[in-house]
Amino acid sequence: MSRILLGVSGGIAAYKALELVRLATAAGHAVRVVQTPASRRFVGSASFAALSGAPVLVDEFERDPARGAFPGQRPPEHEPISHLELVRNAELYAIAPASANTIAKLAHGQAADLLSSAALAATCPLLLAPAMNNHMYEHPAVQANLQTLRARGVTVVEPDSGRLASKGEQGVGRLPAPARLLELCEELLARADQAGGALAGPESAGAWAGLRVLVTAGGTREPIDSVRFIGNSSSGRMGLALAQAAQARGATVTVIAANVALPRPAGLQWLEVRTAAELQAACEREFPTCEVLLMAAAVADFRPVQAAEGKLKKGGRERLELELEPTADVLSALAAHRRAGQTLVGFAAEHGAKALQYGRLKLREKHLDAIVVNDISRADIGFEVDRNEVTIITAAEERHVAPASKARVAERILDAVQELRA
Repeated sequence: MSRILLGVSGGIAAYKALELVRLATAAGHAVRVVQTPASRRFVGSASFAALSGAPVLVDEFERDPARGAFPGQRPPEHEPISHLELVRNAELYAIAPASANTIAKLAHGQAADLLSSAALAATCPLLLAPAMNNHMYEHPAVQANLQTLRARGVTVVEPDSGRLASKGEQGVGRLPAPARLLELCEELLARADQAGGALAGPESAGAWAGLRVLVTAGGTREPIDSVRFIGNSSSGRMGLALAQAAQARGATVTVIAANVALPRPAGLQWLEVRTAAELQAACEREFPTCEVLLMAAAVADFRPVQAAEGKLKKGGRERLELELEPTADVLSALAAHRRAGQTLVGFAAEHGAKALQYGRLKLREKHLDAIVVNDISRADIGFEVDRNEVTIITAAEERHVAPASKARVAERILDAVQELRA
């Protein structure tokens, strides 16, 4: 398996890092841990050492009994410099939790402690998982520092929303669950392996840094009356996974969210819509300035000709007939007005054996660069679940993505987009 260096900075979420080490070692990974002095106020080094089976380092000048080696590695004969040898041996450097102070040090290139010195010396992929109070996380200085790091090729994991450490406080800033963090680490390791380990530097982020990406997510609702509507089962999970993956690569991301009830990730421009007409209007405003369009929203094909005012009453009716009319084909209309340099990706939720056939037809008819097809006849993938299985169709090839988390599927889709733009 892989060698993971884990940096732990000060914060109540440091206790989750213990579980991350336990899960990573149980999965066969070799783990070394470096801590900031502040983190030891929350979790002691002995706990990390017991779970990782390796010495834990805090100070740049303390001797490393393992001489920079990970469990399973043979230590060198000489006494190396700790922060250089640790990252030389690491295949991934993950900092979780990353405090506001640590993020600021990394963004400004400071080597103030062992953790930040190791980050400066790292040539392996670097993953950063911020965790702090929501007011701190949303502060412009913290967001600017994170954007700086993204532009340098650092993978930033968006924190979860929910209950925070301070009594009674809710908001964005929670460290994601350790199982989710390990999954993201393994995805980044897999990407680095496929790219020959070339994900760590700013040159790899250059393809996305500052790129304007427009993502649509969720499903539109077409009103029948004041309380009822025609809709679909799209939750918006795939769209948000795409938005967060593009943001982590350094893109500037706008999300047009159609009835998405999921927590809103920080750092994204967020536009809320309800109907197909509202989504069309928002797309027409945002599309001219984007370079990449990821049309993941499920847009209703039909709507009632006339929505009733107020609530329809059942009364003595035995049936209710609705007259429907087609909605506009938003994606085809945008494609008709595309400019040079724009990349358009459609999504097709199809049902049954002819899913790919329908996808190829839509690719041609809508004049797209790629279309992502998934078969919604299966209950374990697609709508309202965290996993998906898709086929990415372009004019040149069809690329199957095996069942995986939607975050991993999003990475594969963005890889295909990057190849198309190259």
